[in-house]
Amino acid sequence: MTRQAPLLQAGPVDLPGGRPPRRQVLTSAAEVVSRVPDGAAVAIGGFVTANHPMPLVRELIRQGRKDLTVIGSATAGLEIDLLVGAGAVRKLIAPYCGAELYCPVGSCFRAMVESGRVQLWECSEYILYAGLQARAMGQEFFAWRGGVGTSIPELNKDLKVFPSPLGDGKQYLAVPAIPVDWAFIHVGAADAYGNGQHPGARFGDRIMARAADRVALTAERIVPNSEIRKNPLLTSVPYADAVIEAPYGSHPFASHGCYAEDADHIGRYVTATAAVRKGDRAGLDGYLATYVTGPADHRAYLDLIGQDRLRALEAEYAHLSAGGPDERPGPG
Repeated sequence: MTRQAPLLQAGPVDLPGGRPPRRQVLTSAAEVVSRVPDGAAVAIGGFVTANHPMPLVRELIRQGRKDLTVIGSATAGLEIDLLVGAGAVRKLIAPYCGAELYCPVGSCFRAMVESGRVQLWECSEYILYAGLQARAMGQEFFAWRGGVGTSIPELNKDLKVFPSPLGDGKQYLAVPAIPVDWAFIHVGAADAYGNGQHPGARFGDRIMARAADRVALTAERIVPNSEIRKNPLLTSVPYADAVIEAPYGSHPFASHGCYAEDADHIGRYVTATAAVRKGDRAGLDGYLATYVTGPADHRAYLDLIGQDRLRALEAEYAHLSAGGPDERPGPG
């Protein structure tokens, strides 16, 4: 006598009581940050002067978060410098913190690391990604060749050099998994169910999202799920835990597909923080009071910047995207 396996039903399955409703995750930056405790590990997406989730960055400062471990991108920008200057960061995991031509090294970052008030986890870009990849894959560490023979393992004792178990004489770095409680990512569009799409470069945002226990998106636009489904391959961050509608949500930085970075505003921040290394916080404190703790929320911040300026940044992006010359004045 043989036992026959039950036949599997092809196609949609009829569930008792019908299909359960999908969970909508639209919320506010204030609500998301209220769920982030002091001491949490927070990854901030974007790259140099583009695609940073600024409403969430400012809200971390506004709510007075402390002792955070912040994971920056492979080329972290002044959004990290701002968090460091505001006193929100205890430990920073990032290979760089600055704004390239605008500011080679962030002034707050430099002052706080040099004084020992912020611990820097030394790494290269690829060591950062190796640690995030290990976390995303559920591994204790990621074996990586980059960094062997350099001073990075001497500066960062968490990185362990070990011989290849294959007996080929090669050496590897064991890069420990980087824990991430929350990843904050900025996207061009998202639906109410947590599916986000980047209209431009994605940088390291996808691996940050995969490594994180929770993901919050700031989105330039909230769109119907039907629009997301038109091009599912464009969906770079699926199933986020929270979505915040945030037009101009990367300002003063650029948002790909939408607007250019605000060079004047970035220059204003660089000037305001220039004296921090000498112990003078007056410029930084003034910037924080005007643009971070002063406005009640992101909408109030946009009112402060003004629609004329925001529209001009959109026009500038359209001009540059069409191949027009970059007519912006250089920094300084």
